[in-house]
Amino acid sequence: MNISSTSSSSSSDEEIIVLRRKRRRFWVHPIVTRREEHGEFYRLVQDLKMYHERFWGYFRMSISEFENLLQQLAPSLTKEQTHYRKPIDPEQRLAVCLRWNFPNCLGAMDEKHIFIQAPANSGSLYFNYKGTFSVVLVALVDADYPFLVVDVGSYGSNSDGGIFANSGLVKALRDGTLNVPPPINHVIVADEAFPLKPYLLRPYPGRRLPTDKRIFNYRLSRARRISENVFGILSQRFRVFQRTLQVQPSVVDKVVKAACVLLAGQRASVEAQNVRELYKEYFNSPAGEVAWQYEHVNHALGNR
Repeated sequence: MNISSTSSSSSSDEEIIVLRRKRRRFWVHPIVTRREEHGEFYRLVQDLKMYHERFWGYFRMSISEFENLLQQLAPSLTKEQTHYRKPIDPEQRLAVCLRWNFPNCLGAMDEKHIFIQAPANSGSLYFNYKGTFSVVLVALVDADYPFLVVDVGSYGSNSDGGIFANSGLVKALRDGTLNVPPPINHVIVADEAFPLKPYLLRPYPGRRLPTDKRIFNYRLSRARRISENVFGILSQRFRVFQRTLQVQPSVVDKVVKAACVLLAGQRASVEAQNVRELYKEYFNSPAGEVAWQYEHVNHALGNR
């Protein structure tokens, strides 16, 4: 897979960055065949079972609750094995689902205004409802925070509905060019600024809602807040977004796209650090320690 740009329907200058599929070279990619050796589920998740607090923080349930739930759902999650490839086992399917706490969720969609200096002779095109000038970033993110798709360049003066309707990301979703599975099984979550679509869920409107609708809104909100978090991480990691950008909108678009790509790489580094921390704790626990390690380390310190 590679990251590429495609033109947006709203403007010839507006582009979206999407994860496009190359022509298939393997029936089962070599990386996938090694997932039992290097995959997150087989390394991180299995290690989490040694630390109950970490497991709870990752899945928001205890190990026993996870196993009880797995026992109930396993018959429905078990897939038939073929001669071509080995199916994903029920435990791993459940783990992926629980990361979102929202079944069949592809990601969370949201938008962020990037503040800019008013371009010359632009009138009110970039003037937004907050009283500043901006271009708009529309993004789709997954449960581990990396950006899946970004669409940047809409005028700040556009309404939320107009930004959505003219977004290259939305056009790609509507036309089926993002390789999204059928809407009956998979959805994207968003806030009330976005319209309700077969592939896009938004909260029920109103305040005095019945319990079942309030529960739905609560579960959707929990899944959707990932997109808010990732925008916060983007601003904290790249402080340039905490002030007004003094460059032309075309340059702003490139800066935003570059930051989104860089953040995805940095998040991968954070995950690696978390795995290292897990191993550190294991090596210093009764289950993972060896008798001679303390003597060796203390002896080495004494010789410095």
